[in-house]
Amino acid sequence: MRKILLGIVIALVVLYAFKNCEAKKEEKTILQENSALIQKQINNVGKLIVTEGHFSQVFNYQNSKEILSNYLTVEKKALVVVNADVTVAYDLSKIEFEVDEATKTLRILSIPEEEITINPDFEYYDVQADFLNPFEAKDYNKIKNTVNASLKKKIDKSELKSNAKNRLISELSKFYILTNSMGWTLQYNETPIYEAEDLKGLKL
Repeated sequence: MRKILLGIVIALVVLYAFKNCEAKKEEKTILQENSALIQKQINNVGKLIVTEGHFSQVFNYQNSKEILSNYLTVEKKALVVVNADVTVAYDLSKIEFEVDEATKTLRILSIPEEEITINPDFEYYDVQADFLNPFEAKDYNKIKNTVNASLKKKIDKSELKSNAKNRLISELSKFYILTNSMGWTLQYNETPIYEAEDLKGLKL
């Protein structure tokens, strides 16, 4: 009788150990599947998002040159009309992140800065120049540099960059939706994201 009871106890212990191992194996498999799914979704989101804008501006360019010991001044001038297409882009394929399976945490370590591209189109009107002070390559370079500096200031004051940031946050919220639905935690550096609205308060 004791042998029978001992056999039953041993069988139960073996069965319990077997089921426990199976449960742990299943949990690990699910965890690995979740990690792979997160990795896949990050790759899907890792695309270039672009916000476009258009700016127009008119410049008066003038340059004077004194010759003959300051007895004669020759001038050149032009009216410059600039139409510029501007893009603000985030390359999300450059996001740095790590997946922590042990704590079920997706950590976003860094987000690439925005890339601003300015494509100006120049039209010159009423160009006036003297033989002793002609238009040269350096004049066009000065105009180009002045225009680009002015456009950058206009871009900073416009809603273009803030609209681009809103689109960035919209893409990042997909990470929160994914991790939250799987019982994982999303972090930006050391800051936990408890709801999608928290992304708007981050210094990106």
